[in-house]
Amino acid sequence: MNKRAKVFAHRGVSGHFPENTMAAFQAALEAGADGIELDVQMAKDGKLVIIHDETVDRTTGGTGYIKDMTFEEMLRLDAGSWFGVSNTGETIPDLEQLLQWAVREGNELLINIELKNDLIEYPGMEEKVINLILKYGLEQRVIVSSFNAESLNRVRDLHATLQTGYLIEGIPENTLEMAKKIGANSIHCEEGFALSEFGRKAKEAGFPLRVYTVNDETRSRFLNNAGVEVIMTDFPERFLNKGGIMP
Repeated sequence: MNKRAKVFAHRGVSGHFPENTMAAFQAALEAGADGIELDVQMAKDGKLVIIHDETVDRTTGGTGYIKDMTFEEMLRLDAGSWFGVSNTGETIPDLEQLLQWAVREGNELLINIELKNDLIEYPGMEEKVINLILKYGLEQRVIVSSFNAESLNRVRDLHATLQTGYLIEGIPENTLEMAKKIGANSIHCEEGFALSEFGRKAKEAGFPLRVYTVNDETRSRFLNNAGVEVIMTDFPERFLNKGGIMP
């Protein structure tokens, strides 16, 4: 019997709460998820903020690029009402706030920090993220991922053993070669790659596969059979409560 994949709440429980907010992350803890996935950008003042897009436009009432705003300016924005009136007043968290929450008693969630630096370069971001992880003693619970191979290379240069995940879209033929080259520990991929011959070879080469973003719980059987390590989903409860994914 294949071991069941771990379930990570993608941007928190983003199917029911505004993504990348503390409400969404707390919901993941309460749902019994194994981990959370979140996105980090860097504000104008160097603060590491948790938000997916390079701008605040889609998920707040404001406009503008993260790189052009201070964290104080971002804190004034409503990051919840776009999702639902009941979520009005949610704010954009910063990474340190999240890590402070992560070390509270009873919280043992694994944390996948995605560096959102594939479109905009954030100089020094890797070192800042690593310093915070070390400050809170979370080296054993954190995975740092990115689509930016050079960024993951820098993470590896800065920290020899921190878990890193090489993020890919589609089914690139050079994935395994690149993951080895940059010293990644795992490959974060879509279902198509995980179920392909390339995915099988990557797994055989010792690279765990963490699959995003799967919201149809009927796919868990196929992914478990393929031996994936993690399923990332907006609806963790669908996977945690269904017989298809449990041992």
